[in-house]
Amino acid sequence: MDDRSFFGHPRGLSTLFFTEMWERFSYYGMRAFLILYMTAPAAAGGLGFADTDAASIYGTYTGSVWGAAILGGLVADRWLGQYRSVLIGGSVIALGHFSLAFKALPFFYLGLSLIVVGTGLLKPNVSILVGSLYEQGDARRDSGFSMFYMGINLGAFLGPLVAGYLAQRVDWHAGFACAGVGMTLGLIQYVIGRRRLQPGIERLAERPQATSAAGATSAGFTTAEWKQLGAIVIFFLVATLFWGAYEQAGSTLTLFADRYTRLELFGFSFPSSWFQTVQPTLVILLAPVFAWLWLRLGSREPSVPAKFAIGVLFMGLAFLVLVPAGTMAQGAAGVRVSPWWLIVSYSISELGELCLSPVGLSVVTKLAPVRIVGLMMGVWFLSNSFGNKLAGSAAGFFSSMPLRSLFGDVAAILLVASVVVFLLVKPVRRLMGEVN
Repeated sequence: MDDRSFFGHPRGLSTLFFTEMWERFSYYGMRAFLILYMTAPAAAGGLGFADTDAASIYGTYTGSVWGAAILGGLVADRWLGQYRSVLIGGSVIALGHFSLAFKALPFFYLGLSLIVVGTGLLKPNVSILVGSLYEQGDARRDSGFSMFYMGINLGAFLGPLVAGYLAQRVDWHAGFACAGVGMTLGLIQYVIGRRRLQPGIERLAERPQATSAAGATSAGFTTAEWKQLGAIVIFFLVATLFWGAYEQAGSTLTLFADRYTRLELFGFSFPSSWFQTVQPTLVILLAPVFAWLWLRLGSREPSVPAKFAIGVLFMGLAFLVLVPAGTMAQGAAGVRVSPWWLIVSYSISELGELCLSPVGLSVVTKLAPVRIVGLMMGVWFLSNSFGNKLAGSAAGFFSSMPLRSLFGDVAAILLVASVVVFLLVKPVRRLMGEVN
């Protein structure tokens, strides 16, 4: 039976929407102030780390969070299955945030480690569950992933707003504990909504039986599947560059907001972590528009590689906007630049994210051979891992490199990369075969 109970989509999408919303509440809520906590002096309750050390830890942590997804995909494919992997992963994430609520330094490293393990189990498998809600060839799949992406960003909006405020205005560790409460709420509704996911769980259980196909090579894949895996690799490389810039929101741009940007808008004062609500706010507003747009365009809809090229182009423009802001910020001591520089930059970057990220999630579930779909979703998230490590490395230059040069170099790399990806659109479409 064609399930259209949740705004024209399967009912299970609502369960996964809120599971991911609360998980992202916990992750982005904590990430919004993590580097600020590490660099804050001990007298202010922080760890007192140098910028370079904090940036290195930040990059290693966020990179590991996404990198662990490849192991989480393997564990789900071979042993636990997607449903149990999400449940166990969410529980470990909650324990990690509650560990961070304790002030002793060993609890800091323990908490980060637990979040890495838990997110590795949860992140790839909740996306696979979304894909499993739709039959092969269902035209609603890309639209469904765009709606799912709204849940991600609703959590990413609320997390910095609540946890960031508690951390910067009340106590750092109250912010960490708040993130743990959010993940716990997500687990409760996930368990309650299990029956809505049952059709997708059953569909996934049938997939491993399809282990042979006409024309299979000695490695077990058909020629068409090898080509599709090649397309995933190309998307992976492009996404790595994109995330290397985008994820500087939590490192380089958070430091820029805290030290060089005026923390006041329309007469209202706010903590620097609140800048990280701009991107998810725009996704919440624009994701339904993009979901409608892809369906409305029909045969005129840009191909997946074209969407990737557009996404990288927007990301390059987002950093190009910040070049004059960086110049002004370091041009006069004690003068803070307008918050509109960051707001405009984040707004442009979101146009890029909506062209690349939900589309990437969807295309991996369509291109990956059925027996390694969890592994390949993990590979997709590995691009975010490498991108986060790049973002952390870039933040290491924050105190030693002119900001106009730092922002300008990032912009130049992305703009050149976008041209290259546009040139690769047709070859990549041929690799994808009949998958759109």
